[in-house]
Amino acid sequence: MFEYFPGNYVWNLSVVATLNSGGLIDEVDRACRPIRDAAARGEDAGTGDFLAAWTALTDQLCGAAETALAAGHTKTAGDLYFRATNYLCQAERMQSASAPGRSAVYRRVLELAALSFKYRDPLVSRVAIPYEGTTLPAYFSPAHSSTAPATASGPAPVIILWNGLDSTKEHMYSCEHWAELAARGISCLMVDCPGSGEALRLQGLPARVDTEAWASACVDYLLTRSDVDPARIGLTGWSLGGYYAPRAAAFEKRLALVVAWGANHNWGAVQRRRLEREGERPVPHYWEHVLWVWGQPDLDTFIKFADQIHLDGVVSQISVPFLICHGANDRQIPVSYAHQSYEQATASPRRELRIFTQEEGGAEHIGLDNLPYVSTYIADWVSDVFRRN
Repeated sequence: MFEYFPGNYVWNLSVVATLNSGGLIDEVDRACRPIRDAAARGEDAGTGDFLAAWTALTDQLCGAAETALAAGHTKTAGDLYFRATNYLCQAERMQSASAPGRSAVYRRVLELAALSFKYRDPLVSRVAIPYEGTTLPAYFSPAHSSTAPATASGPAPVIILWNGLDSTKEHMYSCEHWAELAARGISCLMVDCPGSGEALRLQGLPARVDTEAWASACVDYLLTRSDVDPARIGLTGWSLGGYYAPRAAAFEKRLALVVAWGANHNWGAVQRRRLEREGERPVPHYWEHVLWVWGQPDLDTFIKFADQIHLDGVVSQISVPFLICHGANDRQIPVSYAHQSYEQATASPRRELRIFTQEEGGAEHIGLDNLPYVSTYIADWVSDVFRRN
């Protein structure tokens, strides 16, 4: 993995995620050069410096976008807003749950994404999924060519895309997995699940173990849309979504396939390893973050609660095609977990395990070191399965 900040895995993960989600190396370098010393102080210290440096880059791009719009150059403006969304999204992700002004920063990310839709990707839209008296925020991308929806001739298959412990639907948008799916005639619903993104930050919805609850809400919503094929609704989850999605598919039987984009067979056991400082962490201020995500009051309570977050006795109930992708050099989640999920998913009519190696790329956590490579592999697999249904 490209390591801009030697010895600081967490900060490097943000850099690599940004670069592999549409960021430009010159812009990222200009934002990162002033904070090299801050990175050397550890993963938690200096995250405010990280935000300040990347906000300055965001401001610069937004100023350039306004100039482009004034000149009538909407395509240029859209591209600038797209990259600004990516940069500020990753910088916001690095802050502690209690950081002053974090909500305001995230609201700005939402505004930038809306401008990117308007000027760059007008077929992507914001939607709200009814869920237990409130809604789950999401973005919907219809299957389409570069200029028009492809669903005019009939309903299209769709993938529900879930994020993990610390990502947001804005990162899912920036990584453009939805575009890979769209090019293959597949729509995409990018969802901020409880415990993530806008659902957590602005609505206070914590994560829960029984993820089939929000899977059912997503399916119910999609069945109201005339542009969705009800027989071809699939689910993909990355990172902690590698627990969320298989768990949901085991019990929500209206799903036609499931993908674990990074196996997470026993996330609770990973937390006990992290108490012993074994393995890397995905974000700074880690324990504060997980308590926030799961709505737990303290670390002792959380660790006991987390013991139930596993897939033993669960993946054996998956009865649809199941793809498990994992990086051979994943420093957060052991590769053995991918094998466990595969070995236990005996009821799946088409189970596949794909381990990405360091030689080919995509070997780090969820393939962040070569995210487009892993993204296209998953999109091809999904397309193949839907074509056979």
